[in-house]
Amino acid sequence: MKAIKTRHLVILTLAFSSVVSAQQLPQFTQYMYNTISVNPAYAGSRGTLNLTALHRNQWAGLEGNPQTTTVSVHTPLRNDRIGLGISYINDHLGFESTNYVYGDFSYSLLFSKESKLSFGLKAGFTNYQLENPDTNDPFFDSNFNNWSPNVGAGIYYTTKRWYVGFSSPRMLTTDLNKGEFQALERNSYYAIGGFVVDISPNIKFKPTVLSKFTNGAPSSFDVTANFLFLEKLWLGVSYRFNDSDNFGALIDFQVSKDIRIGYSYDIPRGDLKPYSSGTHEIILIYELAFKKKGPAKSPRYF
Repeated sequence: MKAIKTRHLVILTLAFSSVVSAQQLPQFTQYMYNTISVNPAYAGSRGTLNLTALHRNQWAGLEGNPQTTTVSVHTPLRNDRIGLGISYINDHLGFESTNYVYGDFSYSLLFSKESKLSFGLKAGFTNYQLENPDTNDPFFDSNFNNWSPNVGAGIYYTTKRWYVGFSSPRMLTTDLNKGEFQALERNSYYAIGGFVVDISPNIKFKPTVLSKFTNGAPSSFDVTANFLFLEKLWLGVSYRFNDSDNFGALIDFQVSKDIRIGYSYDIPRGDLKPYSSGTHEIILIYELAFKKKGPAKSPRYF
């Protein structure tokens, strides 16, 4: 009974702190496959119609734990200079839920067949919901459901072997609650980068990094090292530097020409370790290549 009460207290504290402080975009262990969620300039960069679905079950075993689901679609237009996309994210924690519905536009400057610089814009709405299941709760005497507009921007440079990007997916500071408690959506800044090197004819090494800075919240740094075997199987490890450092492992498999599936696991640490079995994340990617005349494009690693 004491353990159950402790679990409730932990999740209540986490949820309450997020209500009265900065609302942040969800973090993903497999961020390198979900770049469009934070950088609109990524739209169309795959050169194909890309559909990505991801579900993250954070701190599994803890009642009311954070759970995030995201679905995105983006594609280049026929001239390869313009990319369009749309994404949806649902982030649920305890008695609060945040929904993000945003469209993406990118325009690219082509320097060669293998390199380009893209500029992106993101615009849409953030929906914040706070539901109080206990009408006698002295802290919350009502429910909230509010939509707020926001905009973002980013740049993204990619070549066959390396890439780098900078973005601010939410540029406006908005009170999503507009009620008794503040739930500020503050502007965040992201920097992402990575490269690929050949270790042998059948093995490639791809390290990546993602840094995040949010006004009024701790910064975080994700470092990931992936190995690609036979252009089919990715195996990797990740580490996140912040107030609650996390170590994780990743696996990604190219099921067919069009379909990839991936899974990651983060080991729980700190105060949550006794109550959680860890964080699980699964991703499904479907890509339909456009049929074009001429030689086939080289594999894209970003």
